[in-house]
Amino acid sequence: MSDRAAELRALLAHHGHRYHVLDDPEIGDAEYDALLDELRALEAEHPELRTPDSPTQRVGGAPVSVLAKVEHLLPMLSLANARSEDELEAWVTRMRAHLAREGIADAQFAYVCEPKVDGLAISLLYRDGVLERAATRGNGEVGEDVTHNVRTIAAVPATVEGAPPLVEVRGEVYMSLTDFQALNERRAAAGESTFMNPRNAAAGTIRQLDPRLAAQRPLSLWCYGIGAREGLSLGSHWGALEWLRAHGFPVHDDVARLESVDAVVERCAWWLDRRGALDFEIDGVVVKVDDVEQQRRLGVSGRDPRWAIAWKFAPTTAVTRLNDITWNVGKFGDLHPFAELEPVHVSGVTVKLATLHNEEDLARKDVRPGDDVIVMRAGDVIPQVVSPAPHAVERKGRARTPRPPKQCPVCQTKTVKPEGSVFTKCPNLVCPGRQWQLLTQFASQGAMDIRGLGEKQVAALQAADLVHTAADFYDLTADQLSERLVEAIAGSRARPFARVLYAIGLEEVGFVTARALAQRFRAIDPLLEASVEQIAQTPGIGPIVAARIHEQLADPATRELIARLRAAGLRFEEEGPPPGEGPLSGKAVVLTGTLPDLTREQATERITAAGGRVTSSVSKKTAFVVAGDAPGTKLEKAQRLGVPVLDEAGLLEALKG
Repeated sequence: MSDRAAELRALLAHHGHRYHVLDDPEIGDAEYDALLDELRALEAEHPELRTPDSPTQRVGGAPVSVLAKVEHLLPMLSLANARSEDELEAWVTRMRAHLAREGIADAQFAYVCEPKVDGLAISLLYRDGVLERAATRGNGEVGEDVTHNVRTIAAVPATVEGAPPLVEVRGEVYMSLTDFQALNERRAAAGESTFMNPRNAAAGTIRQLDPRLAAQRPLSLWCYGIGAREGLSLGSHWGALEWLRAHGFPVHDDVARLESVDAVVERCAWWLDRRGALDFEIDGVVVKVDDVEQQRRLGVSGRDPRWAIAWKFAPTTAVTRLNDITWNVGKFGDLHPFAELEPVHVSGVTVKLATLHNEEDLARKDVRPGDDVIVMRAGDVIPQVVSPAPHAVERKGRARTPRPPKQCPVCQTKTVKPEGSVFTKCPNLVCPGRQWQLLTQFASQGAMDIRGLGEKQVAALQAADLVHTAADFYDLTADQLSERLVEAIAGSRARPFARVLYAIGLEEVGFVTARALAQRFRAIDPLLEASVEQIAQTPGIGPIVAARIHEQLADPATRELIARLRAAGLRFEEEGPPPGEGPLSGKAVVLTGTLPDLTREQATERITAAGGRVTSSVSKKTAFVVAGDAPGTKLEKAQRLGVPVLDEAGLLEALKG
């Protein structure tokens, strides 16, 4: 019994590492869940088999009553900053001068450049290969014990094979921008306060008392070094990173070792260019002297190591004037507040409009027209107003607190606030505002991809009383539209079932959910006839969402729309082999850059239909990388690892088998 439990723990740790750290899984979710369920059952029947490092403990145990103080074995130091090439060269000059005073003339350095992840610094202490303690940086000397929460992070190894008697791993806990946006949307929809930025979300999660809450939030880890250690000899920082990689810790693939200051400056510019394409926030580049003996001789000045510096980027926040708050009608009648701003430059983009999520978030932030406000932009996430600028709330004569309109701003229908909802709604099902949202989604690139049928064209067709539902697009003629647009609408009939299912605009059915439903049911009729329980068996869909989908599919208006679209020749059946079969069966593919003709969604569909899977990072197990224009770092890594690289034509050939 104990042998099987140990075997299951090892298997789950192996597969968890491949999934969460390498992004290169060897088994599917169902197989992983079966192993986890078997281990849970064993531990439930024999509690003495449950160990602190068991994968079953990732879900979080009992809350702690207080965060205990932890004294670090070695201080977690801060970093001095550089913002220009001159300041970087001055840092190198200071290091050479310091070593010269120690009798080492004209010292030469090699440097390691790492992304400065904007997260929460963490210390992971392993004793005899088992995670004993996780602590925040705190004041550098004393932090807080957050082991209960860090154990829930899948990217943090619970055990380390071949570890020395003691090793302290240091890293940055972070939340990806995609996960951060999704978390804020969920919290806003539930009437909860939203987080200001991914760092606050990560820090707030790690420093709260209930590990079950931490287990529900998508945190991850990048490791950047080793602190205290016993029985582990390291001559260079680069060697420390290689040791971490080899022992299952996530180290970013684009960390680089460089031989000159000029190369370091180029690398910092390289990171700045890629900042907006990353799925996590960075606020600069950390530059470290590679040689450990040189580090020792350089020592510390105050609380900063002389051998490391942070090249800082421009901030992703700015202060500007909030001119007005307007309300948009969503696809399902929800009224969303938006901030109209005095144009401001944030993170390389001029921002004029920013989201305020919902009325409860607007009230919590207490921003009002005329206020100076803090605006944040992170990656491709929609800019958001974070709060009033500190001086704004102290100003007398502020405008009144904004409220949602009593009438729909589009159709003038009296608005309602359903019990338990965080949104005031327009109850008019045929409101031109909500219909416009549904119609523009239907025609959008990620849905039916009708080129030339954009927001303005949809509004013009509505104003001319030519289009009320998506089915009306297929009744339009060349007398009413340009011949090119009529051809584009006709061409959209070839879109696959999953795209059509997403395009029709069901609440809770995004592109991923639509694809999962299409793969499970294979056609619209079995889906229309399915029970709530059968829909809930679809991967990624729970009983509440399943009930909402079932309710909408039973609605007469939805059925009529589907019937009309089917009569117009749209596809309501899956084509090709079932998932897992086909010319790319079992192969992992990475997409990077912009392809000439295929969108990211279209390429993903074709790869999935051919039995392959699209992953987000390149590894030696990647079958091939498909590279378009502006491919970024994934192409460079593929070339470094010898992974085949295809263009769009090459992908189309691979799909044929």
